[in-house]
Amino acid sequence: MDRYQKFASSGLGRQLVRRLGLPNPHPLRRDAALATPVLVGGASRLSFLKQLETGSAPHGALVFDASDISSVSDLRQLHDFFHPVITQLGPCGRVIVIGRSPDSVAQRALEGFVRSVGKELRRGGTANLVYVADGAEDGVESTLRFLLSGRSAYVSGQVITVSAASPTGTLEGKVALVTGASRGIGEAIATALGRDGAHVICLDVPAAGEDLSKVANAVGGSALQLDITGDPARLTSYLLERHGGVDVVVHNAGITRDKTLARMDSSLWDSVLEVNLACQERINTALLEGDVLRAGGRIVGVSSIAGIAGNVGQTNYATSKAGVIGMVNSLAPVLAARGATINAVAPGFIETKMTAAVPLMTREVGRRMNSLSQGGLPVDVAETVAWFASPGSGGVNGNVVRVCGQMLLGA
Repeated sequence: MDRYQKFASSGLGRQLVRRLGLPNPHPLRRDAALATPVLVGGASRLSFLKQLETGSAPHGALVFDASDISSVSDLRQLHDFFHPVITQLGPCGRVIVIGRSPDSVAQRALEGFVRSVGKELRRGGTANLVYVADGAEDGVESTLRFLLSGRSAYVSGQVITVSAASPTGTLEGKVALVTGASRGIGEAIATALGRDGAHVICLDVPAAGEDLSKVANAVGGSALQLDITGDPARLTSYLLERHGGVDVVVHNAGITRDKTLARMDSSLWDSVLEVNLACQERINTALLEGDVLRAGGRIVGVSSIAGIAGNVGQTNYATSKAGVIGMVNSLAPVLAARGATINAVAPGFIETKMTAAVPLMTREVGRRMNSLSQGGLPVDVAETVAWFASPGSGGVNGNVVRVCGQMLLGA
């Protein structure tokens, strides 16, 4: 429970926050509705932008298509559009900049602009950049709907690449596998995918069987008690025999065994690398070599901010989570050739039973050191996974999206 956020929203708390310049976490909107009205500027090369509800201030979202920016002088267009209206953005507002390719000087400059805007926004606002490759214009709707909705509440300062066109559709009738599904983030992911129509196979170790069954029953899915560090043939055989294959695989299972490197024995190192990385590699290989992942399939890894910025006492964990990012980078072209995708989420401070056990001061630093001045929820990670898993996200491949409220330090 975030008692500080509750206090900061009280009458006395609001006064102290203003006077002392303390962090001021605004309640986040997490529903599926798009932020409206939308003010659109720039090239407007995307037909989806013309479908958005427009209107007068306060604006729910500011969207600028910077695809035509090709020189440093063209970057003035950002100032000309945003300067008069940025203060007219409503609570939990959305800023989205659309680019074409980060290969040019001017287009790469968009990243610094968006990340800085994200740190200037208040009242739960977020800012993100979407690079849309030439020919991929019809694959961007899923991404823009996600970023404009409350489902992206804890995603800010991110750069997303849409590299191909994509069909629309839902997860209705699809089969999704979620590892580590008995509680926390895994449970939230299973719930989101089940809500979107998938039959969810909830997997966890036998020791978590009771909780696993409750989750599977709640989402109308199946429970599979299995240790993923074993032979992946057991898993692939199950998927083929029971379901004829799988459409979505979410590698959520993971463990921590924290010690500083000087105090970490080899067993602590080996166990974390095995569960968090090595077994995922083996499962992916088995899925692809056995044609278990169906056409249009989705693989989603769960990395961590620790894998990007590092963390004291987590050399093993950070190594494994950086490896997940490497797995995304190496497999993205392989999956693309099959008409499939692989992406990863990198959560920051998420309110779970594990983080609730963190010492108070460490926990408060984790909560406040981001642009939204608060911790995220398991549903924030789950909604990002559900966006990756959507049939409409076929053009989103090889991305690592941080679900961290835009951490201020280290990443």
